[in-house]
Amino acid sequence: MPLAYDAQNQRYSVPGSCLLPPTTFTPEEALALIVLCHDLGDRHQLPFLGPACSAALKLESSLPARLREEIRAIGDGIRIRLAPTNPLGGQTSVYSQLVGAISQRRSVRIVYQSPAENEQITTRLSPYRLLFSRRSWYVIGRSSVHRGTRTFNVGRIRKLEGTEESYQIPRGFSVDRYFRNAWHLIPEKGPDRQVVIRFSKKVAQNVAEVVWHKTQRLQRNPDGTLDFHVTVSGLGEISWWVLGYGDQAEVLQPPELRSIVAGHAARLIQRYGGQTT
Repeated sequence: MPLAYDAQNQRYSVPGSCLLPPTTFTPEEALALIVLCHDLGDRHQLPFLGPACSAALKLESSLPARLREEIRAIGDGIRIRLAPTNPLGGQTSVYSQLVGAISQRRSVRIVYQSPAENEQITTRLSPYRLLFSRRSWYVIGRSSVHRGTRTFNVGRIRKLEGTEESYQIPRGFSVDRYFRNAWHLIPEKGPDRQVVIRFSKKVAQNVAEVVWHKTQRLQRNPDGTLDFHVTVSGLGEISWWVLGYGDQAEVLQPPELRSIVAGHAARLIQRYGGQTT
């Protein structure tokens, strides 16, 4: 059933009467939902999830008093802390309209502050998916200006207008297939590259504890160092990750990535080698 957009209240609703059937939750399920909704919605860990907090309050208020107090006591001892995020202030309407456009398969026209072109561009966008990744919301879809699928940061959309033009999402489209093996969000042209990074004993365990990429493979060495193997669609993004470990990481392969990291390091030395003004 398509969603109806209320422009005045900037929200979507399902036409007609739509009451959800009663649902029974175990105490563990209720606790998990309440903690997740409170921490991720009310604390703005994920922008636009305020309604999740409202839903958690309704669920909490429906519980027996004793169980409600018990869950509150347990919930106070649990916190979810994500990496810093873009609060996307003032973008609620843009986000809501994108949700509606995807639901109704209607293209939108956006004015976008493009960091690549270093200027504002206007394009007709057929939105396929909304994606929250690390720090912000992104919309992925076909852009008339670029004549292909592109990723747009919701926070950089300066203006959005709906259209009556319908579209179809290409059969077989998926976010994973679109990004290929990009380190994060920017797949580069050309074949995938095999990367090997050696981490010192000091940070080896820290690196090994995290699943950084779906293709990663770890090789522990007798001296305590760690060889991190990964297949990526482009070398630009991963170079910045390597730099984050400073002198505790060394790129072994490929030579092109070694050169990229060395170039960054040389410019850092140049910047920090002299006196500040």
